[in-house]
Amino acid sequence: MSEKSMRDRMLAGESYQADDPEIAADTARAQALTHRINSADPTDRGQLRSLFTELLGAYGEDSEIRPPFHCDYGYQTTVGARSFVNFGLVCLDVATVTIGDDVQIGPGVQLLTATHPLEAGPRRDKWEAAEPIVIGDNVWLGGGVIVCPGVTIGANTVVGAGSVVVHDLPEGVLAVGSPARAIRTL
Repeated sequence: MSEKSMRDRMLAGESYQADDPEIAADTARAQALTHRINSADPTDRGQLRSLFTELLGAYGEDSEIRPPFHCDYGYQTTVGARSFVNFGLVCLDVATVTIGDDVQIGPGVQLLTATHPLEAGPRRDKWEAAEPIVIGDNVWLGGGVIVCPGVTIGANTVVGAGSVVVHDLPEGVLAVGSPARAIRTL
């Protein structure tokens, strides 16, 4: 049996080395497409839809992402129907990022799946891993929210501006703070 490529290791959620040539080619593709997105006429929704459809794993009907937008790979991110993403989303999609239907994402939000070893040696050798992020249907992430690796945010939850989400949040709550915690049921 042949050994897995670094890209296959990454896609399987295993540790991998980020400077692998196959992974670097995927990054270059995403950088080229995001450059085109971020340079496009912001009023040309047809062109933006076409570019996001090419970049992302899925881009739901009637969804809108306002540039600038940045990601690692694009194909690891899916956006459901009727979702709206304001300016400046950073989506480090080393693992999958799933954004549900009818989601509202404020400006300057960061969705961060990448993890790195705490030990200096493996980190210096460019080993990393990732854990998926899931944003449920009808979630609202306020401006500047940071969602950390491995987090699932339940449907109909609101996360207040500037919050840092380090643990799963249940459905139908208002969560705020750093780290974010549910302060009431909605």
